[in-house]
Amino acid sequence: MSIRTKQATPAGDAVPRHIAIIMDGNGRWAKNRLMPRVAGHRKGVEALRGVIRACAERGVLYLTVFAFSSENWRRPQEEVSLLMELFMRALENEVARLHENNIRFRVIGELSGFSERIQSLIRDAEALTRDNTRLTFTVAANYGGRWDIVQAVQKLMAAGVPWEEVNESALARQLSIADMPEPDLFIRTGGEQRISNFLLWQLAYTELYFTGTLWPEFDAVALDAAIASYRTRERRFGRTSEQVKSAS
Repeated sequence: MSIRTKQATPAGDAVPRHIAIIMDGNGRWAKNRLMPRVAGHRKGVEALRGVIRACAERGVLYLTVFAFSSENWRRPQEEVSLLMELFMRALENEVARLHENNIRFRVIGELSGFSERIQSLIRDAEALTRDNTRLTFTVAANYGGRWDIVQAVQKLMAAGVPWEEVNESALARQLSIADMPEPDLFIRTGGEQRISNFLLWQLAYTELYFTGTLWPEFDAVALDAAIASYRTRERRFGRTSEQVKSAS
């Protein structure tokens, strides 16, 4: 019977291979300026554009951002509608720029919750950028970490995998970002210190970085501060400090 499998230990790198971000603080940024919340979301798209560019320039290979959680449908209907409109416009206007810069674009989450127009734009964007190699940029939309685990279990059940063959590796292969390394660095802006149902399985050994900077103000300098903090961490993955040092 195989219940637990030993996971490979990632190498320690000066630059994280994979960064995951919760982009929090758009609404508060706008409120502080007596502007509507949607203005903060628009400014947040500009900030994201800069962070994507900065990640590519620094050699980050994977960037995954939490754009819209499965819980965000509970927000006021007017704001949800504006967010959907903004998402659609971003898909229409930003993908060509990503493609020109050799960046692969992906969306993870329960996409059936979106309009057919948005689903079509997502499919087209993923097809256009599929072979790009500089950076894989993934947007988690209508996504939840618990949903991700449940859908992975459902896939195993649908495939008829015997219970004795269900282990961590088998389940991990069915998760939304199974083809990527797990995040090395998690960043949350806006001052909150929780992971809010984002990549629950994949963040098990990720280094966590929280900042009070609101997302629209998060730029390349702020990203460098997060990476600098990451470089100070000793990533042991269950080993002792002595083992880590002897292996380096």
